[in-house]
Amino acid sequence: MDAASLQHRFAFASGLIEEAGALALGYFRDLGSLHVESKGQQDMASEADVNTEILIRDRLKQMFPEDGFLGEETGRDDLQAFEAIWVVDPIDGTQPFVSGMSGWCVSIALVVNGVLEMGFVSSPARDELFIGRRGGQATLNGKPIRVSGASRLDDGIVGVGYSPRVRPDAFLPLFSRLLREGAMFYRDGSGALTLCYIACGRLIGYVEPHINSWDCLGALAIIEAAGGKVSDFLAEDGLWKGNRLIAGPPSLYPALLALFDEAR
Repeated sequence: MDAASLQHRFAFASGLIEEAGALALGYFRDLGSLHVESKGQQDMASEADVNTEILIRDRLKQMFPEDGFLGEETGRDDLQAFEAIWVVDPIDGTQPFVSGMSGWCVSIALVVNGVLEMGFVSSPARDELFIGRRGGQATLNGKPIRVSGASRLDDGIVGVGYSPRVRPDAFLPLFSRLLREGAMFYRDGSGALTLCYIACGRLIGYVEPHINSWDCLGALAIIEAAGGKVSDFLAEDGLWKGNRLIAGPPSLYPALLALFDEAR
């Protein structure tokens, strides 16, 4: 895909993420009338999730019919048939969303030929929009952002992700190691939003034994554009199966990686 085609997609998605964020925020402000269903343990979906994803999917299909689509709520195309694939989580952090908490976001990412090219994360309840692209600049509400310069785990706060897909006895050694290193941890209901806080230096790192692609790819593109380092998430079919995730400034990345080595 040439530079002009990528720029076209970047410009279009930059507007689409704001439109989708506004739609989701409208539902958030009227939670009393929202229909919510359980998809499993600590896994919720609402009409806000579905309708926000349909908006994004339909806009993208109309503008770029040659591109593939992978969404949390409405499924996926035959991903092997497409050069470019949009990866979408319409509301990452549905549990906080339906609980009236602001820790949720809308996430869009674009993967081209197996390379993460750009990401867009809207946190409308907190009035924040994160955008980043490969070879470009990461921004928060249009202003440039950079990752922290931390080099030690106790230099700041580390984001920690967890889901019931991972057994507690597989997660707890990692968490214990983090605490023994003197680190403080942060846990929010949205992996994508937490990862964006690394991009802007609020958090110094992030670790999670397993996360799905739609929950993180938008934010990972932003972290990389902000000078951060992330694990090879797309390896071993991570796009569809998910993967473990390590993210932070290059100066701290070895210490974050060692948490997994020590936890085994």
